[in-house]
Amino acid sequence: MTDLREAALAGALPPHCTVSEVTSFDADDHASNLQHWKQHYVQLSAGRFEGRLEEAWFGNVQVFRERTNQSVHEGGVAWEGSRTFGIPVEMDGLGWYCGEVFDQNSILTLRGGAELNFRTPNMLDIVAVTADSDALNQYAMQVEHLDLEALLGSRRILPNTPEQVAELRSFLLTVLASINAAPAMANHAQMRKAIEQAIYSSLLASIANESDATRPSTTSTSRVQIVERAREYMRAHIEDPITVADLCQELNVSRRTLQYSFQDVLDLNPVSFLRAMRLNGARRELRRRPEQESVADIAARWGFWHLSHFAADYKAMFGELPSETLNKARSGGLIGA
Repeated sequence: MTDLREAALAGALPPHCTVSEVTSFDADDHASNLQHWKQHYVQLSAGRFEGRLEEAWFGNVQVFRERTNQSVHEGGVAWEGSRTFGIPVEMDGLGWYCGEVFDQNSILTLRGGAELNFRTPNMLDIVAVTADSDALNQYAMQVEHLDLEALLGSRRILPNTPEQVAELRSFLLTVLASINAAPAMANHAQMRKAIEQAIYSSLLASIANESDATRPSTTSTSRVQIVERAREYMRAHIEDPITVADLCQELNVSRRTLQYSFQDVLDLNPVSFLRAMRLNGARRELRRRPEQESVADIAARWGFWHLSHFAADYKAMFGELPSETLNKARSGGLIGA
């Protein structure tokens, strides 16, 4: 068993944040690599076993990608008080999960403490997220006005379209790749909050089908009031990386009500409005000529966890890359705000 990164990162991250990549050549060893899960694997197909696990844990969220090259039976339980969602990336044939057949277009779920009963195909590559169930359900109630655990019930495989599954799969792979590429971003509480809420939002978008949802019955006057209250809150917190969840909680409205209010009043969705605010906040900091901080540090502090997307959005907004703004400020080409 070889640990590729965890030792190198020891002491570089907060105690509640870990990033690791582990390769194992025994199914039993592989089963023990996932933090805070109690698992036991039995190899079923003949041949040399090789398993690989990439894992990132920060705050209330554990994201991991597991690859195995032999059919195994997986048993055990996830950590108490958690809820897991798994999406196959690639697989050789069909698998069996808690008595049901699954394929590459399935979303699997497991409640913490519930028994895992999982028979993989000969090759399986799967990406998953395990979240604190209370934190996830609180987010669902505040932002979507949705009782998530009641919606999930005893389901183990969730009904979804291939498009929804593909979107969630791609998103989780991007999250894991971004954290692996720049793990030090986890030092910033704002980044951890932003990525945690982005995960919650993506999960809910895949689980709760909005195609049949009716438009919230708010009047024109109330929509204007919602937007004005939102803008007042933003002005009062102009130095903070505000999220949609912050606004929903502050205004006591659902994300859909907030969305429709912004679209009707400003012809702009709240996500775009908040992104523009955060981009402007990051630009203010870059113009203050920070000598010791990098673009990545400033981006993370404003909740931008995907650096290439941040750079592209920044250039589209301001006509230059964030590194160019910072270099101009350090050379005295800009006056600090």
